[in-house]
Amino acid sequence: MDHWGQVAGLPLVVESVAYGRLDPGPGLGEAHSSRLVRLTGAGHEGLGEDITLFMGGAPPQPELAGRWTLGELCTHLDRAEQWPGGPPEWDLPASVSPDGAKAFADMAYRWRNWAFESAALDLALAQAGRPLHEVIDREPRPVTYVNSLGLGDPASADTVLRRLERYPRLRFKLDAAVTWTPEIVDALVGTGAVHTIDFKGRYGMEVDRDSLPGLYERLLDAFPDALIEDPHDLPEIAALVEPHAERVSYDAPIHTVADLDAGPIRARTFNVKPSRVGRLRDLFALYDACESRGYRMYGGGMGELGVARGQIQLLAALFSPDGPNDIAPPGFNALDPEPGLPESPLDPDPTAAGFRRRPDA
Repeated sequence: MDHWGQVAGLPLVVESVAYGRLDPGPGLGEAHSSRLVRLTGAGHEGLGEDITLFMGGAPPQPELAGRWTLGELCTHLDRAEQWPGGPPEWDLPASVSPDGAKAFADMAYRWRNWAFESAALDLALAQAGRPLHEVIDREPRPVTYVNSLGLGDPASADTVLRRLERYPRLRFKLDAAVTWTPEIVDALVGTGAVHTIDFKGRYGMEVDRDSLPGLYERLLDAFPDALIEDPHDLPEIAALVEPHAERVSYDAPIHTVADLDAGPIRARTFNVKPSRVGRLRDLFALYDACESRGYRMYGGGMGELGVARGQIQLLAALFSPDGPNDIAPPGFNALDPEPGLPESPLDPDPTAAGFRRRPDA
């Protein structure tokens, strides 16, 4: 199935580009504000969300006015000026290698491009009076999610235990750390709620290689059924992880179909994050390739606060409804999530036209 081909020909009229701001609200810890991207045309609007606002600089001013197909506009965005103040700059820790710094800069380009392409898709569908699932002929299904988080500094299992007191069915994707004590690991094992262990091994961060093997040995043994996301690309780690290859998943390196086969350990499960992929063409190609090869998928987010969180939830409902999708409602980013948040599985609840979930969903 060529899902990109099903949407690329949608006609699209763009008359103006405007911006708003989305703030995380109180209690959301280190969450960043984001920039709402609003494209208007023919009496409709399309929305996307630019998560690069924390990087500062002037808002982008690409020239998008005109009559297009969605595919033509996306091709035009590849050439448009999206960073008027110069290349994106990160305030990165000293532990990030030069290759890692370049990877972070490349990721920022994709993040911003996704904001425009997702808004363009929303506008094209609104102008056509059709929802995404109808155009691509897929039925959205209730979608499962996990709560993705670290355990703090100093690390503590209380972060997980408090959430389970309020949301007993909640499941987790946890960022592994060498500071996890045996007591923390035992407490986490006792919950039975850990679905994925994210080792953050593919971000170009320099690490204490002496401490890593012990961490992997403890966690691979303690969580025999959990996914092993982004293991470090080191010979000593590969030797430990290889016997568990069926549990390996990749996240950070996945941008195009070619990346599916580029990991040091052959994986069959992938975290497909729309904003990290950055382009609709590449995103739909990844969905199609994973399905045709029999790979498992789950969706992921990058700190979206509003419309973009609903968009990735909708995509997960269409392509990976049963996976451990890292698409929890933003309220779960709070240090102490309030009661009454939508629980897993989420109703996809798409709008009648456009690329969105209903605002109250």
